[in-house]
Amino acid sequence: MIVVTGATGQLGRLVVEQLLDARVPAGRIAAVVRDKGKAADLAERGVELRIADYSVPETLAGAFGAGDRVLLISGSEVGQRVAQHRAVIDAAKAAGVALLAYTGILGGPEADFRLADEHKATERAILDSGLPYTFLRNGWYHENHTAHLAPVVEHGAVLASAGEGRTASAARADYAAAAVAVLTGEGHENRTYELSGDEAWSFAEYAAEVARQTGREIVYRNLPAAEHLAVLTGAGVPAPMAEILVGVDAAVARGRLAGRSGDLARLIGRPTTPVAESIAAALRAS
Repeated sequence: MIVVTGATGQLGRLVVEQLLDARVPAGRIAAVVRDKGKAADLAERGVELRIADYSVPETLAGAFGAGDRVLLISGSEVGQRVAQHRAVIDAAKAAGVALLAYTGILGGPEADFRLADEHKATERAILDSGLPYTFLRNGWYHENHTAHLAPVVEHGAVLASAGEGRTASAARADYAAAAVAVLTGEGHENRTYELSGDEAWSFAEYAAEVARQTGREIVYRNLPAAEHLAVLTGAGVPAPMAEILVGVDAAVARGRLAGRSGDLARLIGRPTTPVAESIAAALRAS
C-alpha cells in the first residue's frame, strides 16, 4: 500500500489526487486523516481511510502495515511537530514499513532559521529509527505568497523584509508530483532530494509581475524586520508565527531559499511551474 498522512491537507490531497491520476489503483492507496468526513470524497473514489492523529500516538497503531510505502507530511502545528512526527516514526517502525518519505525543508541541516528546527529534528529521528527513508526537502511554495494577493493588489504593495534576496519556489503541485514519483518509483531508498524551483525571483520581481498581470502599480516595500513583524501581528497573525515568517525573510536575504539543485525538475520529469503561472492562477481564482 501507498500511505499518505495528512491526506486532507493542501499538499496531502494533491498527492492522493496525483496518485489516482497516475493510475495507481485506489485500492492500493490509504489516506491517514483525523476527520473521516473531510475525506469522504476520497473514500467514494475507493481510497482506504485510516483514522489517526499525530497528537494521539495510540491512534497510529493501525495506520501502517508491513511493506507500506509511507509519506509523512510534516504537521502544521509549529512547536508540537517533533513529538507528533516521532509518534508517526515509531508507529511506522513497529509496523515494518518499506519506506518512510518525509517532507522536510530545503537545506536540511544547513537551514539556519527557526522554521527548519523541527524538520532537522525529525530527520535525525528518522535516521535513528533505521527505517528506509527518503528526505524530500521542500523549498518554498509559490502559494505561500500567491494566496495573499488580494491585499497586495488592494494596497499596491508587496511587504517583506527580505532585501534583495531570491526565492527558488515552486508550485505545491510540483512538490506533490515529486512525492508521487518517490512513492511509485524505485531506487529512492536512503536518498535526499533538495527540491526547489528552476528559477529564483526577488520580491521586486514578484511585485513587477503582479503589476504586469493586473495593470496596477505594485511596488515592493522592504521593511525593517521589526516593522514587518508589527505589520503581520497587526493583520492578525499570531506573534509566534509572525516571528517565524520574519525569520524566513531573513533567511531569504541570506540566500537560504535560493538553492537550485534541479532535483525537483528531474524527479517530476518536466520544468517546475513558473511563479508567473501561479500568480495568474491566483488572480483568476480571486
